[in-house]
Amino acid sequence: MLVKLFAAAVQGIDATLITIEVNSSRGINFSIVGLPDNAVKESHERIMTALQVNGYQFTARRIIINMAPADIRKEGSAYDLPLAIGVLASVGLVQKDRLTRFMLMGELSLDGSVRPIKGALPIAIKARELGFEGIIVPKQNAREAAVVNKLQVYGVETLREVVGFFNGETALEPTVVNTREEFYREQTDFDLDFSDVKGQENVKRALEVAAAGGHNLIMIGAPGSGKSMMAKRLPSILPPLSLAESLETTKIHSVAGKLGSRTALIARRPFRSPHHSISAVALIGGGQNPQPGEISLAHNGVLFADELPEFNRNVLEVMRQPLEDRKITISRARYSVEFPCNFMFVASMNPCPCGYYNHPTRKCVCTPTQVARYLNRISGPLLDRIDIQIEITPVAFEEMSDTRRGESSAAIRERVVRARQIQSERYRSCPGIHCNAQMTSSLLAEYAQPDAASIALLKQAMTRLDLSARAYDRILKVARTIADLDGSPAIQAMHISEAIGYRSLDRGAWGGN
Repeated sequence: MLVKLFAAAVQGIDATLITIEVNSSRGINFSIVGLPDNAVKESHERIMTALQVNGYQFTARRIIINMAPADIRKEGSAYDLPLAIGVLASVGLVQKDRLTRFMLMGELSLDGSVRPIKGALPIAIKARELGFEGIIVPKQNAREAAVVNKLQVYGVETLREVVGFFNGETALEPTVVNTREEFYREQTDFDLDFSDVKGQENVKRALEVAAAGGHNLIMIGAPGSGKSMMAKRLPSILPPLSLAESLETTKIHSVAGKLGSRTALIARRPFRSPHHSISAVALIGGGQNPQPGEISLAHNGVLFADELPEFNRNVLEVMRQPLEDRKITISRARYSVEFPCNFMFVASMNPCPCGYYNHPTRKCVCTPTQVARYLNRISGPLLDRIDIQIEITPVAFEEMSDTRRGESSAAIRERVVRARQIQSERYRSCPGIHCNAQMTSSLLAEYAQPDAASIALLKQAMTRLDLSARAYDRILKVARTIADLDGSPAIQAMHISEAIGYRSLDRGAWGGN
């Protein structure tokens, strides 16, 4: 008997419909066609054992399974459940009336229990898009899939539950998630707050400017000056995620298998901090079955590179194009996969190998050549994509011992949100441009044109401080953001002056050069 049911294959962060056809006839054979990988071929052993253990007995049959379209490679163990149900339906142990109304996904254990899968959210989105009545997924994936409205999501724990459901013997309760309520409740729930930071007002200001304009930032300072501490608090002052951003971010984490069983939607901006020993593939994504890397997991959030010069140079260089394009395309011989990676890049570094160059109390033991060589580990093209460069000095004892709490993240976030709203209105007619950091040369000429006093100040600073040519555009972008924070429609000299202060590494005198 021939039966038909449906599953899905995840490619990138989107899903493709897979039609599973199972035919049972006289004979002794079991074969799967339709470009399955080894994990799908091995499902035969898992399925037959699970059926036997659960008491589903039938005479030896010739079972042929076709997975269409045949030109898409079927990967992973998530097809075990639909294949098992298809086999049972083909031998008459499962009623096939309602099979085509549902999409099924899940991995089977030998005892018939259903294990969690990756990519349940994009699969559920595809099921709703194609008009399916519902989707059956493992219990651990039910909340993630239930984010999708107008779709019945059933979380199951065993094969028997699914068989009973299709045979009308068991009633399954659909999983319901109040998406909006949970999303807005968790949006502003942060463990770390800027009120815990003692002193470092200039650095807090730089982070506020970076958050307001979406600028990439690097902090240069001695060990123990608070670089990592403040970077970890940056998500708490970023504008809250919109529902659309949250859904896209959750899809990426779903495909990567990074969502917990109790997570429905990611409500807070991600913060990723890879170790400096990371490989290029782990950073940008890839592998035999391409998976999102750290830059994609940081989508709509922050990617923090602590001790930037310690990263392998080749690893850092692969970030150049994603930082510019805000997406990464991973190509293979037969197909290519695209992952979004619109993130804020935040880095920290010591100023020299010993860490105490420009330190107020401790003497640096490095030669100018060593300092220059250390800084040269970061290439000019990568540094060109970092708008704000801020020096950090250790906190004085008086500030450290002060019991008064600093300004809270909520207060800073209010100013950041107001500045972002100004930018959203400004770039409303420019598709793909949402903040000042994304301004093109033409937009820069239109919205960030300084007045005569500002130009004179900028000329003086570039001559006196020996700023590089690439610093010019960056200064104007940052100045535009500072003006937005002040609510000023035009860039003024004080905005230019502050922006110039955020170009530490561009100074020709740095490192004794």
